[in-house]
Amino acid sequence: MDEQTRTKIEAAAFRGLIGHLQKRTDAQNIDIMNLAGFCRNCLSKWYLAAAKEQGLDTTYDDALEAVYGMPYADWKGKYQKDASEDQKRLFEETKPLHADISGHNK
Repeated sequence: MDEQTRTKIEAAAFRGLIGHLQKRTDAQNIDIMNLAGFCRNCLSKWYLAAAKEQGLDTTYDDALEAVYGMPYADWKGKYQKDASEDQKRLFEETKPLHADISGHNK
């Protein structure tokens, strides 16, 4: 497979993931993080890092909106629930498995 085709396929897969997460507002970030080691915020950070590598003048807020499909504050107000003590405990226990770019391993 040539590089351009691979890039197009990867971009389509990323858009599919983002679209799915935008539809699944019931899936809380902390649950995704605890299970998979990354969440919407991590995707936003990867998006921001990739944009900066391309020399784009993009902010974290821009990246969050690209992933959430709306301003982050709006999404939090509509869909984010307070984390339970069990969710917080599991978050701490799984930190070694969290995505490196997420900032949780520092």
